[in-house]
Amino acid sequence: MGRTAWDTRTVPRQLAIPVDAQLVGADGEGLAAFAAAAEHAGIARLWAPELHRSATVPLAVAALATERVELATGIALAFTRSPMTLALEALDIDQLSGGRFVLGLGAGVRRLNVDWHAAPYDPPLRRMRELVAAVRELVAALASGRDARSPGRLYDIRVTGLRRGLAAPRERVPVWLAAVLPGMTRLAGEIADGFLDHPVTTPAWLAERLLPALDEGAGRAGRARPEVAGALICAVSDEDPAAAREAAAATVGFYATVRTYEGMFAEHGFGDRLAGIRRAFMTGDPARLAEAVGEDMTEAFAAAGAADAVRARTAAYEGLADRLWAAPPHHLQPPEAPARWQAGILAALGG
Repeated sequence: MGRTAWDTRTVPRQLAIPVDAQLVGADGEGLAAFAAAAEHAGIARLWAPELHRSATVPLAVAALATERVELATGIALAFTRSPMTLALEALDIDQLSGGRFVLGLGAGVRRLNVDWHAAPYDPPLRRMRELVAAVRELVAALASGRDARSPGRLYDIRVTGLRRGLAAPRERVPVWLAAVLPGMTRLAGEIADGFLDHPVTTPAWLAERLLPALDEGAGRAGRARPEVAGALICAVSDEDPAAAREAAAATVGFYATVRTYEGMFAEHGFGDRLAGIRRAFMTGDPARLAEAVGEDMTEAFAAAGAADAVRARTAAYEGLADRLWAAPPHHLQPPEAPARWQAGILAALGG
């Protein structure tokens, strides 16, 4: 049999910190194949995002196809599910994987919650604090066979008499919080088991804006900084580095249209470019969007091109983060593209 897209037998380890990848696959067979290949390549954790797919269902497939790699929602939208639904999904995937699940939660932005999901959003910090407490209480109660009580103004949980009747690997599933701005990052430092950076930020933003907020939150709670996962848009192709850069630029452009992130882009010196990016975004043309973003902005917010250039860019996270999630481009990409970009990530950054 010839080499497949997921053949990683010749891959050397590249970074001094664990490398995570994004779970991809066009169908159940593809999800299982990629998960197994990522595990073989030494990927430490697979993150499943929630934009074009559920963050949880693909992980159930990956759980049955792997034995060692950690499996995480990256991220699940916190406010679009009830605490009970989140707890049950966490318990299910943790059981299917033998205790390898990490519940990654994020608030998203107001439009995503209110317009797309008809879900409440405000106030996001209080809502997230109460939600995490409720989910942890429900997981512990259902895993141990007791009643659950989590009082709150937004989530007031009372569960009596419910016994799940299924074995659970543990009573506490790790809860990670994702954030782009200091407020939610501060809350992550206070209450989360880990912090997930956003793929469209930069090492400088992580070092100067987010890590100080994370430490401030941890200090308020009297505890050490939680584990940190850096995140970076990565597109690797030795055969066509220009195509990799265009794909990465289109995804940077997608995030540049989100008004919540305007301040971050402005602080990096790209505020005057955002209006043009929005106009290009509306055309649906990836080449026009990449041109509006520009090479300098792409280089600031992504690692794209040949493998050596991508490895050099990702090395900036050593000493800043405890692990790195290499996330493939996703905006205006053909159906076969995610597998292509993930194959490049496994080859360049796997271990």
